[in-house]
Amino acid sequence: QAGQPGNYELKFADGKTRSLKVSSVAAPVEISGPWEVSFAPGWGAPEKITFDALTDWAKHSQDSIRHFSGKATYRKTFELPKLKTKNSKLILNLGEVSDLATVRVNGQELATLWLAPWSVDITAAAKPGANTLEVEVVNTWNNRLAGDAALPKEQRRTFVTAEIVKKSSPLLPAGLLGPVFIRTINPIKL
Repeated sequence: QAGQPGNYELKFADGKTRSLKVSSVAAPVEISGPWEVSFAPGWGAPEKITFDALTDWAKHSQDSIRHFSGKATYRKTFELPKLKTKNSKLILNLGEVSDLATVRVNGQELATLWLAPWSVDITAAAKPGANTLEVEVVNTWNNRLAGDAALPKEQRRTFVTAEIVKKSSPLLPAGLLGPVFIRTINPIKL
């Protein structure tokens, strides 16, 4: 299977080699533009908001998002063309995520990803035309602890017995950072 054009040399277990030229593959489809984001209720962030583009929560203009720790769900509808061959695969790449992501396409849960390359095969769940992508992201509680440390005790939502995160502690990257794209992988006959 080839995901990008180029000249390849395959080496088999018996020591034989074979050259292979892949002249072209479909360009990746970027899933960009606005995303609907739903934050877990009760932690200060808006229950629903639209992000015009993927952005780091820690850099958001709203304190309630900048200091949010917990689960948020990103939703986006995207279009897919019909696959050219029945053996092609569609690989979704989330780009960068901080810190954990569960991926659903058209309501079907496909994987929980916790490290790079943040990719999952979506072929079984995707269809030609409109598709719905949901990415549930969970970050660490560092940013909430830092935000709470700046508040009076009666307004804090979290605490730890040892002061390991202070109001001056740097915020950690959080959320779906992207870029998000889908790559078509086509089988190559040898």
